[in-house]
Amino acid sequence: MEYVIVIAALAVIALIIGGVTLLRPRRTRPPVERPSERTGGATAADTADTGAPTIEKAPPTEVAPPRPTVEIERPPPGAGRLVRLRARLARSQNAFGKTLLVLLSRDTLDEDAWEEIEDTLIAADMGTAVARQVTDDLRTRVQVLGTRSPAEVRELLKDELLKQIGPDIDRSLHTEAHGDRPAVLMVVGVNGTGKTTTCGKLGRVLVGDGNTVLLGAADTFRAAAADQLETWGTRVGAQVVRKDEGADPASVAFDAVKQGIDTKVNVVIVDTAGRLHTKTGLMDELGKVKRVVEKQATVDEVLLVLDATTGQNGMQQARVFAEVVNVTGVVLTKLDGTAKGGIVVQVQRELGVPVKLVGLGEGPDDLAPFEPEAFVDAILGD
Repeated sequence: MEYVIVIAALAVIALIIGGVTLLRPRRTRPPVERPSERTGGATAADTADTGAPTIEKAPPTEVAPPRPTVEIERPPPGAGRLVRLRARLARSQNAFGKTLLVLLSRDTLDEDAWEEIEDTLIAADMGTAVARQVTDDLRTRVQVLGTRSPAEVRELLKDELLKQIGPDIDRSLHTEAHGDRPAVLMVVGVNGTGKTTTCGKLGRVLVGDGNTVLLGAADTFRAAAADQLETWGTRVGAQVVRKDEGADPASVAFDAVKQGIDTKVNVVIVDTAGRLHTKTGLMDELGKVKRVVEKQATVDEVLLVLDATTGQNGMQQARVFAEVVNVTGVVLTKLDGTAKGGIVVQVQRELGVPVKLVGLGEGPDDLAPFEPEAFVDAILGD
């Protein structure tokens, strides 16, 4: 009986010990860290235990946001631009052409009618002498022709206007490089005529024709001029050389041509200051720029930018510039903003140089090589 009691007591003790064991929390091993999850291959606890120096976690490196990539534009070629812009030109010049066509289509042309024709030509800024000559030539041809159909009148007027504009004048831009030296174009004119914008648009025309171009910001009296050129250059991938505001313009022009030679571009366009100086001031500044440039390369073109809307005032400015530098061609801007297309004839007569380019709007591709026949067709309409 005693044995039974002892065995029962032992069984109870065993059950109690087993229960206690089950109730005790199990010790779990800490998870093994991967080296890549530890700072410097060791945790702060590890270094504290071993006495090794603590390795601090480096702050994340700040990555600069990527610079926005500027898509280089591919401008259309210069050839045929005036034809594509004909509608815009016609809108401004059509009144002039239609008035002449209506007058010449009358059954009877008396003295009053011929006087009205001459006045219309003068009002179009053709100049008094030219207007009188055109009227006399038309009068002679009408007397010979006798009766006139509308088609004959249009052809008659077209011939006369083309003769005054000069269809056979060389209006090409001289942009051929000279061996390892680029062609150099100087652009001159009074501020407000669109001179700097013309430089940028001209760069687009030349890039569209397959040339490499460098723009020299030698109008250092206006910081905005250099900024404008840089914007134009960025859009078509043209290099730009500029200096701080107030720098010597001749120095900028020299550096532009030097960089153009070093980088083997086809054409360098130099934008010059457009302040309306006295004749002496203009002579000194523009003359110096040209002399400095010619130490390295030939100046192939000196393009005078004129605002077609200024009329006689623009002609006075043109004469000053023509006396200062050897102007080789004229750029008429804002021609779509005036009904006085006769300014083309007057400018060429007064300066003895051709109109080579015309501006017909605010768009980047609104500068076009001047084509006399397309111009007259736009004036007379269909």
